[in-house]
Amino acid sequence: MENSSRPHLFGLLAGLFLAGGISFASLVLARAWVHIHESQVIEVTGSARKNVRSDLVIWRSRFAVEDESLGGANDKLKAALVTVEQFLRQKGVKEFELLPVQIREITARGRSDDDEVVTKRIGYQLTQAIEVRSDDVDNTPRLSREAAQLLGEGVALMSESTQFLYTNAGQAKVEMMAEATKDARTRADQIASQGNRRVQELRSARMGVVQVNPLYSTATSWEGNNDTSSLEKAITVTGSAVFALR
Repeated sequence: MENSSRPHLFGLLAGLFLAGGISFASLVLARAWVHIHESQVIEVTGSARKNVRSDLVIWRSRFAVEDESLGGANDKLKAALVTVEQFLRQKGVKEFELLPVQIREITARGRSDDDEVVTKRIGYQLTQAIEVRSDDVDNTPRLSREAAQLLGEGVALMSESTQFLYTNAGQAKVEMMAEATKDARTRADQIASQGNRRVQELRSARMGVVQVNPLYSTATSWEGNNDTSSLEKAITVTGSAVFALR
């Protein structure tokens, strides 16, 4: 009785091992199919570069006057402004913007009759800021140097900043995205050919970081650079693209 049950037990175990082997083989085949399916696409990064010349310059400057009274300081400000306006028009500046006047009290420390330290107002300082926006990107920056001519007329016009902008950067980025995608396609073709595959179609494309740097700079940042200090610039765009393979 005991001997007759052993073949039955061996058959049962063999059946279990066979079922387990089939399940394992099915799992391996399923994973292999998924791997083959996922390998039907390739993701490649492309790039494009364009050299541009700024078409807008923003020059900011300021001058200040002082007087014991607020009214006296205001009169000096008006007189100095006439001198500055004449200077700008002589230099070919047709339009400029006067920013809000800043008022600051001038104080000095002294001692009272009780020998205590006190702060007294001794006058006012008025500061006028000026902003010039121009497409004359060659001559406008010279104002920062030529403003020294006003010192002889009693006005200290100080340059604060000069910014160079490329106003068509938005359109350039769109066009360069297409160029970056073409570059990615070229790279995808080269990679696919090494495995005897061919690129079939574009599945998706995504723009990466845009870098706007001085012409010969290679600086990069995760957020993207936006240089405003140089007249000549280079715009670099990266983009990733996913292509189907066949």
